[in-house]
Amino acid sequence: MSKCFEMAKECYAALGVDVEAAIARLDEIPVSLHCWQGDDVAGFENSGSLDGGLAVTGNYPGRARNAEELRGDIAEMLKLVPGKKRLNLHAIYAETNGKVERNELEPCHFANWLAFAKEQNIGLDFNPTCFAHPLATNGTLTSADAGVRKFWIEHAIACRKIAAYFGKELDNTCVTNIWIPDGSKDTPYDRLAPRKRLMESLDAILAEKIDPKYNLDAVESKLFGIGAESCTYGSNEFYMGYAVSRGILLCLDAGHFHPTEVISDKISSALLYLDDILLHVSRGVRWDSDHVVCWDGELQAIASEIVRHGFEKRVHIGLDYFDASINRLAAWSIGARNMYKALLFALLEPAKLLADAENSGDLSSRLMLMEELKSLPFGAVWKEYCDRNGVPCGMAVMDKIKDYEKAVLSKR
Repeated sequence: MSKCFEMAKECYAALGVDVEAAIARLDEIPVSLHCWQGDDVAGFENSGSLDGGLAVTGNYPGRARNAEELRGDIAEMLKLVPGKKRLNLHAIYAETNGKVERNELEPCHFANWLAFAKEQNIGLDFNPTCFAHPLATNGTLTSADAGVRKFWIEHAIACRKIAAYFGKELDNTCVTNIWIPDGSKDTPYDRLAPRKRLMESLDAILAEKIDPKYNLDAVESKLFGIGAESCTYGSNEFYMGYAVSRGILLCLDAGHFHPTEVISDKISSALLYLDDILLHVSRGVRWDSDHVVCWDGELQAIASEIVRHGFEKRVHIGLDYFDASINRLAAWSIGARNMYKALLFALLEPAKLLADAENSGDLSSRLMLMEELKSLPFGAVWKEYCDRNGVPCGMAVMDKIKDYEKAVLSKR
């Protein structure tokens, strides 16, 4: 334990903050790290390029080309990120040699991922993949073609069963999130009919009750996508109503709203009506561009909303970004570490002083406190947390990444 850390503890203690208690609390907050940063959302189907408004920019060398390489990269990334972790999978990461259609997927097609999760002692989360497929070109769960809808309903049902299997095998609840890219490039005449079809499709998917101990269901909205600029059928209003009325999770993605909106402001409102919500933490730049998460004001606001109200058990934190313009391992690690930094910073807030100032109407003191917190020795606490988790801190992280790039990534 360094002298810097001891001094930091004293600084925070002067404001009534127990640093050790904050660290212990952070140890219990899991973050679900997304597998698709490592291979640019390619998956293992070899089904072609992305669609549905998804775009990965850049062509940095070293992309994972198969499941073995991807798991190796994930294992390396986990060594660089402190804290309690989970892994989020998409259905296209099934290992089927391209011989099994998505509506026929079974747990056995993810056996290696399950074994990997057990080896790493992490939980798994899951997602149906309703894009990058020939049957996704004219809508999925909203399609006017009953046969197309049936295919995607069957796919999502299969995914829920796989997720429940994960949850049972790992004794760790899996969150299954449904997102579809369906919408209209130009202004539609009828917005109601596709939304009715979406509601009916979701009801069919969720008809079979699954023990929430093993699986929790979530639905995710989006403002617009490339090719669906004028109308997205799975809007925030649609999914908010659906989640509340069906008692499932609402997923709030940081990039899926108007650029002037932030999801930090939506958390407390949503949790007045829902038991749990899911977050996809990303960083949109002008649009849903899925930039690497930075430790900026919005990320801190998200973390603070979770911590201040004790929402750790009700908010399931997942990351969702993909940058191929820089080293992918660096992108993964930087974004994930920033999520934990923001949580730790929030846990070190002098909650009683801030609440007392606000409740007494002393807003000047509230502002002064919030500003003074920014110059407290947080870095010493963060370094201690990394040390206790056996991961590097500062630019030593980049040294590890460059060593891995030289030894592994550069040979691909």
